[in-house]
Amino acid sequence: MSKNKSYESKAQISTIKATSRMSIKVKESFFTVEYCEERTIPQVEGVDIEEERYMLWDKVNSETDKQIDEIIDSFAKQ
Repeated sequence: MSKNKSYESKAQISTIKATSRMSIKVKESFFTVEYCEERTIPQVEGVDIEEERYMLWDKVNSETDKQIDEIIDSFAKQ
């Protein structure tokens, strides 16, 4: 938290980065999967940073979900 409550940040977000990590136990094996993505935010009018963050989190979480599904599917075939 800022010490000076009257100061307004002048910083502009230029990149956002998210990492999703998940672990799973299948039978007697443990697996950890991870996906990370970084995006550059263009300095143009109309950028909704909150929507950009939402879309990024959706992407990284769906990627780890896919990896977990692949692990589960591979064990289901055995």
